[in-house]
Amino acid sequence: MSRALKDFFDTVLPEDHVRMEEQMDRHTTFRIGGPAECFVTVDTRGQLAKVLAYLQKTERDFFILGNGSNLLVSDRGYRGVVVSLGREFGQICVKDGGLSVGAGVSLAQAAQAAMQAGLAGLEFAAGIPGTMGGAVRMNAGAYGGEMAQVVEAVEVMASDGEILVLDNETMEFGYRASAIKSRPYVVLGVDVRLTPQKKEDIAGRMQELAQRRREKQPLEYPSAGSTFKRPEGLFAGKLIMEAGLCGKSCGGAQVSEKHCGFIVNKDHATASDVARLIRETISTVEDKFGVTLEPEVIFLGDFQG
Repeated sequence: MSRALKDFFDTVLPEDHVRMEEQMDRHTTFRIGGPAECFVTVDTRGQLAKVLAYLQKTERDFFILGNGSNLLVSDRGYRGVVVSLGREFGQICVKDGGLSVGAGVSLAQAAQAAMQAGLAGLEFAAGIPGTMGGAVRMNAGAYGGEMAQVVEAVEVMASDGEILVLDNETMEFGYRASAIKSRPYVVLGVDVRLTPQKKEDIAGRMQELAQRRREKQPLEYPSAGSTFKRPEGLFAGKLIMEAGLCGKSCGGAQVSEKHCGFIVNKDHATASDVARLIRETISTVEDKFGVTLEPEVIFLGDFQG
């Protein structure tokens, strides 16, 4: 089947945009992950439409990759196609009162562009290590801000190649959730509405939040950011700390001693190490407090056994 995949992709994509058995530890912020059966980069909407049509026709499993910042890939890898969004999806355009941002643009780039244009509202996102596409899909947020507050419209492609525009209400934003999580859509680009403000004020706010991150988050180790969603009315990190799990390790994975809401790759951790530590953390917190933590991390591949 891998041969058939490569033969097809070679007809629609440049040769250097198709890689077989690509190691996914190169593409995740955890720096963990076995090989993807096929890893392709699409530079245009036309290429994406052809790829989606083929994957639908052949019923192949696939995953749209952003920055890999919320992703744990199995040590065994992923028997499917990983699709990375390239050139056309990396554009930023300043417009009246906001930005039009490609799905492949990092949140740091988008926040910087907004600051340079004298537009406030994306400061909270400057330190989130994801892309715009992934951010709207999961309604990413930090420090009191979230994507739902700034998104005006999201352009998506359905599996049949149809392009749709979803407004803020249609996106059905919730806590770390949106309509896209339950629909077969690929984010193409996002329009964000922002507020004119002095550049120096925006830059100051970004510097303040960056300093808070450096002080409170274990940025010195690879991780996927906050490992668990926030339980209603509670804080995952506080529960984990009070459960006595600060610094707990499984192999090379550790509950961060700096912020218990983070599981970090401290010493060449495997995906199995991280997954086991996540399971044990959930079990311990549930036993002690009756609260079931829900991972924010996406598990990709085979984690059985």
